[in-house]
Amino acid sequence: MQSKNKPRPTKLEQKHLDKLSVMSCVVCGSRPVEIHELKQGQWYTSIPICASCHRCEHNGIHGQKVMWKLYRMDELDALNRTIKLLMEDCYVPLKN
Repeated sequence: MQSKNKPRPTKLEQKHLDKLSVMSCVVCGSRPVEIHELKQGQWYTSIPICASCHRCEHNGIHGQKVMWKLYRMDELDALNRTIKLLMEDCYVPLKN
């Protein structure tokens, strides 16, 4: 859902977000993923994470961050992994 407090992504930004949306969670490897922005409206610093690693009260980045602690990751580690995977073209797109 698009927040009213930030601009819509440009076509190029949306293309980047589309690439992220077919990746696995950069924390735990699950699918499907949601896109988490490290800073609202800065689309290029977004990471693909599953609903549990994103929104779960216990596991998620917006909760107690249990999965994040288990994998010894923070948002910058996840961003680094996202960029690495994009540059290596290591993600496998979902089949339609």
